[in-house]
Amino acid sequence: MPVALLALALSAFAIGTTEFVIMGLLPQVAESLAVSLPDAGWLISGYAIGVAAGAPIMAILTARLPRKTCLALLMVIFIIGNAMCAMAYGYGLLMLARVVTALSHGAFFGIGAVVAAGLVPAHRRASAVALMFTGLTLANVLGVPIGTWLGQLYGWRATFWGVSALGIVGFIALLASLPPQRDAAPANLAREFAALRNGRLLLSLLMTVCFAAAMFTLFSYIAPLLLQVTGVSDRGVSWTLFLIGAGLTLGNLIGGRLADWRVSFSLMLSFAMIAVFSVLFFWTSHALLPAEITLFFWALATFSTIPALQINVVAHGEDAPNLVSTLNISAFNIGNALGAWAGGKVIATGLGLTTVPLAAGVMALSGLLVCLLTFYRSPGRPVTA
Repeated sequence: MPVALLALALSAFAIGTTEFVIMGLLPQVAESLAVSLPDAGWLISGYAIGVAAGAPIMAILTARLPRKTCLALLMVIFIIGNAMCAMAYGYGLLMLARVVTALSHGAFFGIGAVVAAGLVPAHRRASAVALMFTGLTLANVLGVPIGTWLGQLYGWRATFWGVSALGIVGFIALLASLPPQRDAAPANLAREFAALRNGRLLLSLLMTVCFAAAMFTLFSYIAPLLLQVTGVSDRGVSWTLFLIGAGLTLGNLIGGRLADWRVSFSLMLSFAMIAVFSVLFFWTSHALLPAEITLFFWALATFSTIPALQINVVAHGEDAPNLVSTLNISAFNIGNALGAWAGGKVIATGLGLTTVPLAAGVMALSGLLVCLLTFYRSPGRPVTA
């Protein structure tokens, strides 16, 4: 794999840390800003909405820039946004700063995935995309637990200063290692938007929404679940997030290999397993060891989906790789916002934290249904992808 993929993975690590670390810090942020837990959860949804809205806008605004220049510019926005988060001393200011940070997220992953796939031969593209997204999963193994620990020791603002520093390192790595882009011509926006008329592409984007909703219905409230239901300590939350991150990383690598073999099988298997382990956590969440084992396999199943989702969308929208790949990140974050809202709604209506995993299971089953609609033209005639 080219060294440039490591620079993309490093930048993805920084971006993934700022997206996910808020989940480990949610109780501290809520207490510091004197807001309720569901209100603090809107910081997750606000970021996701910022990604969903900002990704296509940033893709259009940067369409005529070389991809290397575009990625570097997006990292500058990311650094500024995280510095704003660190300096925000009110709920509204923090929400605004999260949205500013989010503007870089979707376009970076969308364009970065296209760049990553273009660095290797065709039969290695899913693995290359998986390697870039390994930075996102390592953010959960290292970035989120360390960021949570740092926030518990020095306050949650210190975490965002640390992420800003990571962004600077990623920016330098991109400039130093990415080869000059050999784009044949600026993106043809009319042709790219015309590609959105593909029904299977729209189903593929809906699949991504369902996946992210299934993940974030549970993951958004994992810290309060562990603290109040499983009964772990603050430090135990950090260790559990580390375990989840290990499962996400392993799942991402396995998912890349499966997607290189057959995308459709990889996606259907992943959605089924996410549903199984989400529902299983409803029963195992009350005991430490069963809860930890369930969460590890839930994480493994969850991120095994990522490479296949990205490759699947690009395959159905091959006439518009930049826009379609970026829209997939938007779809992911629409699902992120939907999941955080759904989990918060379950809590706010009095059903309790323990019901959140069941809601996540329902979301995963919805994704499995969309898979069947996408990959089967008619009974007995599967679409091989």
